[in-house]
Amino acid sequence: MENIKVIARNKKAAHEYFFLETFECGIVLTGTEIKSVRLGQVSISEAYCQVKDNELFMIGMNIAKFDKGNIFNHQETRERKLLAHRKEIKYLAKKVILEGLTLIPTEIYLEHGLAKVNIVLAKGKKSYDKREDLKQKDLNLEVKKAMKRQ
Repeated sequence: MENIKVIARNKKAAHEYFFLETFECGIVLTGTEIKSVRLGQVSISEAYCQVKDNELFMIGMNIAKFDKGNIFNHQETRERKLLAHRKEIKYLAKKVILEGLTLIPTEIYLEHGLAKVNIVLAKGKKSYDKREDLKQKDLNLEVKKAMKRQ
């Protein structure tokens, strides 16, 4: 864990989805993209993953343009290929098609200088599930405050 630097987290995902399984994938990036990632100029709040032609892609991830980039600077929201084992990709495609699950990126980090992403097989929450989560969160906060006072 000492060589891991978290770049971006998708905090909204835990509110919107039930997490079922987590997978780690590499990201294929260009030169100016990895420089912007190292500077922390990444947003994955609107991103999702999709399997196309037995390859895994992340769509909607925003990497800001590199300040010192020239005419070869990257597009901010292009589709980015994810690196995963063939068996994992087939498993994810099957789950998405048959069970109607969603692939959501939850965290982007650098591990030993390489950009990685945690993706989650997730099931969407209904509005009453979200309300229940908020009630539970408020209850936990009240308990912590009461424990602190004593």
